[in-house]
Amino acid sequence: MGYRDDITMQMPMVLDQIRAPLIVPALRLGVYICLTMSVMLFVERVYMGIVISLVKLFGRKPDKRFKYEPIKDDIELGNSAYPMVLIQIPMFNEREVYQLSIGAACGLSWPSDRIVIQVLDDSTDPTIKDLVEMECSRWASKGVNIKYEIRDNRNGYKAGALKEGMKKSYVKSCDYVAIFDADFQPEADFLWRTVPYLLHNPKLALVQARWKFVNSDECLMTRMQEMSLDYHFTVEQEVGSSTYAFFGFNGTAGIWRISALNEAGGWKDRTTVEDMDLAVRASLKGWKFLYLGSLKVKNELPSTFKAYRYQQHRWSCGPANLFRKMAFEIMTNKNVTLWKKVHVIYSFFVVRKLAAHIVTFIFYCVILPATVLVPEVTVPKWGAVYIPSVITLLNAVGTPRSLHLMVFWILFENVMSLHRTKATFIGLLEGGRVNEWIVTEKLGDVKAKSATKTSKKVLRFRFGDRIHVLELGVGMYLLFVGCYDAFFGKNHYYLYLFAQAIAFFIAGFGQIGTIVPNH
Repeated sequence: MGYRDDITMQMPMVLDQIRAPLIVPALRLGVYICLTMSVMLFVERVYMGIVISLVKLFGRKPDKRFKYEPIKDDIELGNSAYPMVLIQIPMFNEREVYQLSIGAACGLSWPSDRIVIQVLDDSTDPTIKDLVEMECSRWASKGVNIKYEIRDNRNGYKAGALKEGMKKSYVKSCDYVAIFDADFQPEADFLWRTVPYLLHNPKLALVQARWKFVNSDECLMTRMQEMSLDYHFTVEQEVGSSTYAFFGFNGTAGIWRISALNEAGGWKDRTTVEDMDLAVRASLKGWKFLYLGSLKVKNELPSTFKAYRYQQHRWSCGPANLFRKMAFEIMTNKNVTLWKKVHVIYSFFVVRKLAAHIVTFIFYCVILPATVLVPEVTVPKWGAVYIPSVITLLNAVGTPRSLHLMVFWILFENVMSLHRTKATFIGLLEGGRVNEWIVTEKLGDVKAKSATKTSKKVLRFRFGDRIHVLELGVGMYLLFVGCYDAFFGKNHYYLYLFAQAIAFFIAGFGQIGTIVPNH
């Protein structure tokens, strides 16, 4: 007992002895690094804000940068005057949405003998496979040229399925390939609005449409997602398209020139972002991309916290891992200009895919609170308040209707930055979950159907199943620091620390998003 008391008494002395030579310099270094990344992110956001303002002001519309002419009928050639288009729909156990995507694809307006619908079904549930095959047969009986394709493994996941689909003999006659995930529903005129750009601009490889979220008002979590993704489409994609004719392919709601896809090396499954991988490789070959913000394709946002966490892990880990694999290749490439290399390496990867995630969590949820406990280290007001405020306001331009939710969005993004930062380091270091691929759960109308069947027993089970230790741990840390700051500190960060701690606790106890019972 006395030995234990001695250790307890000596702990403060040990901390005091290592505080000056070790803790303070380490924390000060962390502050400098985070402030540097904050400035990088700030400059990038201001730059994109200026560019998008100029684009809107001077009206650099797509038809002014790329030739666009509607495809005209040719009496002599008939339908052969129209390019042959392949539609690929990869899916995996998509019970709730398979009819929506197949129906929307089969409803596309295009000469019936110049289009092939290819359903790539990797489902492991035999009941769902039968349902999807029956749906394809139903459309085939109506005269639609639809192919139901399966394989005996899931190697390469989505990339593997798309790659196998491209090997089919009937694909050799196709000029372009449009890809739609299982929850995407293109409007009937999608091809009429995209194909002419590819037809009249031989160096154009990709036309990307914008996503339109059908369930953005479902809960607060989907509203937060809408704010982040609207900025991505309204600013990031538009700026990339307008300046360097390069941006990351979103993996769906886009149409590719098949010759460009093949020249770039086709689909590769070396990372969990096969879409970005293809886009970077095609760009290094000199191909150009076009983003059409006026063309919107309906889709569904993940509304359960579990599904969203898995999605964000993939979206954060994949780019970091791709950067590790391609950085040298990009730097030594001789087909593109130096400025485009700088844009891809610095702006696209380092700032947006690495620094943005790391600084959000490490700085605002770890280092900034730590300066409360170590008052010898201070963070300048411009780094703690002004820069994040400007970045937040610039982000708000994407979704003006949600301006009143900005505080909630900041707290939510900081919570999600925990998982994005962890995933980013896993990707950079090629950790254990680097190739983890869990398909984002789509719920369709299941929430409405099951709402009346939810029992108290199920809810109790789900509550216990939704405990997240990492979020609770960070929440406890922020709560402790907030209390310390309120009683002993001089920084007055405690209001932010308490609010952020509450946000982590809400996520830690799984009380975010929708709760859908098991069937």
